[in-house]
Amino acid sequence: MAQKRPIIHVQDIRKVYRMGEEEVVALNRINLKIYKGEVCCIFGTSGSGKSTLLNQLAGMEKPTSGRVLIQGRNISAMSEEELAAFRQRNIGFIFQSYNLLPSMTAVENVAMPLMFRGVGKEIRERQARVLLERVGLSHRMDHYPGQMSGGQQQRAGIARAFVTRPQVVFADEPTGNLDSRTTEEIMKMIMGFARKYRETIILVTHDPGMARFADRIVTLKDGNIIGDERKDEDGRYE
Repeated sequence: MAQKRPIIHVQDIRKVYRMGEEEVVALNRINLKIYKGEVCCIFGTSGSGKSTLLNQLAGMEKPTSGRVLIQGRNISAMSEEELAAFRQRNIGFIFQSYNLLPSMTAVENVAMPLMFRGVGKEIRERQARVLLERVGLSHRMDHYPGQMSGGQQQRAGIARAFVTRPQVVFADEPTGNLDSRTTEEIMKMIMGFARKYRETIILVTHDPGMARFADRIVTLKDGNIIGDERKDEDGRYE
């Protein structure tokens, strides 16, 4: 990548969980640089440490040692209040279980992150409708999650993640509850947004088929990075 400074810089992160008298090392001194516009897949089997690394990158957990910088800011040292404000300004999330509020329509769910930024109701719902049209849900805008299929709910989840134009979007097994055809559609949609807005996407998965959509695959095993491959111009990893 041409950028001199990474948008995400993981510096010597170690995470140890204590279970009684036993210590479990979930991450063992991870160092990683991710640059603006990259679609980076954190790949590994269950127990590899990928979910723990996601939690560190998103500031959901504090490291035992080391730190995570996003845009040069040490999120590992932030208070919960500082982290909440930082996420609202800079980060979007796409969840495996969609995480749409059942009492809100698709428009209201997508508009919600803008509400936390203090955007007025009329403006935020207008912006939400634009995003819902882009994900092919113009006919479902006023429907509730219970009235939509899994694929439609995830499309709404994608619109919600991108409505604030965040610097980084974390996608945690975003197609884990979907069939193979819908998985393909959803991943192409996420990649389309990444290319259009030059968003940095952190994709976490155990699925090799989903990992292949990424520009880069960082493979974890037993809390260690054992592989870091980027696509070449021919779409092959090297």
